[in-house]
Formats: sequence, C-alpha cells, structure tokens
Amino acid sequence: MKVQAAVFREIGVDLTIEEVDIDEPRANEVLIKTAACGVCHSDVHFAKGAIAGPVPTIPGHEPAGIVEAVGEDVTNVAVGDHVIACTSMFCGQCKQCLQGRPHLCMDRRSCQRPKGDTPRISINGERITQFADLSAFCEKMLVHETAVVKIDNEIPLDRAALVGCAVTTGVGAALNTAQVKPGSTVAVFGVGGIGISIIQGARIAGAKQIIAIDVVPGKLETARHFGATHTILGGPDSIDGDAVKAIKKLSKGGVDYAFDAVGMPQLSQQCLYALAPRGLAVIVGAIPTGQKLELDPGHFYLEKSIMGCFMGSNRFHIDALDYFEFYKQGRLDLDAMVTDRFQLGAINEAFALLDGGEINRAVITF
Repeated sequence: MKVQAAVFREIGVDLTIEEVDIDEPRANEVLIKTAACGVCHSDVHFAKGAIAGPVPTIPGHEPAGIVEAVGEDVTNVAVGDHVIACTSMFCGQCKQCLQGRPHLCMDRRSCQRPKGDTPRISINGERITQFADLSAFCEKMLVHETAVVKIDNEIPLDRAALVGCAVTTGVGAALNTAQVKPGSTVAVFGVGGIGISIIQGARIAGAKQIIAIDVVPGKLETARHFGATHTILGGPDSIDGDAVKAIKKLSKGGVDYAFDAVGMPQLSQQCLYALAPRGLAVIVGAIPTGQKLELDPGHFYLEKSIMGCFMGSNRFHIDALDYFEFYKQGRLDLDAMVTDRFQLGAINEAFALLDGGEINRAVITF
C-alpha cells in the first residue's frame, strides 16, 4: 500500500515528503494508522549527523495511532485499538530481558525482518530503514508487536504520543533510573520535552526541591508550571552566575540527583559538580557521537556517581500504563506539554524551531 512519509536522505538536507510502500503485516507485526507523532531532539540530531545511522530512512519515534491490521500470532492488540509505540521493542529471551531490563534487549534483530527479505517500508523496491524500528513520520507504521501498547480510547492521541519517548524517558529517568527518593533534592539541566518530564517524575516521586536550569528565560516559567520549585538562568551572561554555585547555594551544599536532559558534556560535568556527597548524576540526553566527557576525579572521593539512561530504563508495557493512570489522576500533565502542532508537510519547520529552542514539544498530526 502507498502512503506519504517524510524521508531523510542526506545530512544537512531537508526531509522530503515522498510516497512510500508499506508491506502487509506478517507474524508478530502490527499495521497502524498514524494519528500523531512528537518531534524529538533525537530526530533533529540524526538529521544533522550528530547521531549516526543508515539512510535513506523515515525518522519519527514518538507515535500514537489506531491499529488497522495485525499479523499472525499477535495477541496484545486488535484492529481498532488505540495504541502508542516505543523504540524499546524486545525479544523476551535474552539475558537483559529475563532480568527485567527489556529496554536493553540484546537481540532486537529477532524483532526485525531479516536482510534479504521483503522490507517493511520501501520506495520503488528500495529498502527504507526504519528509524528506531518505527519510522513514525509516515501515514502508517508497520512494527513488531512488542513495540506497541494498547491505551484507553478516551486519551487524546496527540497527547498520548508523548509517552512513546519524552515521558517514558524523562519520567522514567526519575522513577526508574535514578529512583528519586521522597524528600530529596533534584537539579534538571534543560527544560525541553525530556526535562519537563524529568521534573514531573521527580515531583511524582516526592522530591522536596526541584531546581530547573535553562538558557532560555521563558522556559523557566514553564518549568515552574510542571513542578520546579526553583529556577536558574544558565549561560555565561546569566544574572544567576555560575549554575553549579547557584545550585549549591539553593540546596545548601548540593543536590541528591542531577539530570542532563540535553546531552552536552559541559552540562554533564555540571551535573556531577552540583551534587552533594553520594549524589547521583544521570545523563539522559544523547551526547553527539565523537564528543568526549572529561571530569575532575576529585569529586569521586565524595562518593558521587554518574550513569547513563536509555529510554528511562523502561518496561514499556508496564510503565506506559502507569503514566496514563497518572495523567487521568491529574498528576502528570500531558496537555500543557504540547506547545505546537504541525502537519507532515511542515516537518522541516518543526525541526528548525525545536533546534533553535523556540518550542518545547511539537507534534505532527495526521
């Protein structure tokens, strides 16, 4: 079947809207009519070459939609179901999966079609790589069933889409990766979609102090809306001065947890340096390929730790439903997270605005 999609072919060149062919679902595959897809910085990083990967491809990995067809042996969703999808598909049989860490699955290839087989997506017979095994900037998606979770029909799909990446990553970074404790202190560097989600996760966890740091003044008010108790304007010319010193002053010696929601070595450094003894720094944003992180080793004498975070250490089929329950209870605000909506033809405009820091979370609607 032929549908419209935003195709990425070359670094530094705009995505083009092209007609692509989507195959019929086979065993363990689900065909979804895309309703909405959030625009994530990872999509922008890939288009700029900061994240390596094969081309041509169709970006987009934060989607929601409605099931149109299912392949043989699919039991978790049915035609007509409202669903969200996530890149964290899993084999269920490897060591990581069996230890309860499906987001770190070691055999994703078992959820893909083998090389030489008919591709899920193609153009005139040319294989199109599925970005994040989803390729959601497309009118339809054909994905493995473990990447899909059924949701309640009353949840707006343009809001639900955010749980596919930003919310799962950010809220999960606080609740799963760092396991923020009630009464603790937290600093979040970067108030985009991921940062907002980390702030909400820390609030849900019961943190008593949440300090948000950003270089865009307008984003600091946004941070307060989502639960930040204090804000710091970062950057060399900020009136708040050195962010680390400001954090230590506000927290009376350093925070228990600090998160780099952007993916910049300088911010990752500041996360470690802003910690109290035995504090934990978590790198959530994707640091571009080739960049290095240098740290003053003296901080480790205070038993500080630094760790990575992939997709909020999620168990998607469990966590996503918990997050929607938080949403229905009014504890997780998805509605205010969406600041802009675009049609597929405006995808390059959405990329440019996000890259320039002018919007928090844009959603492509179909």
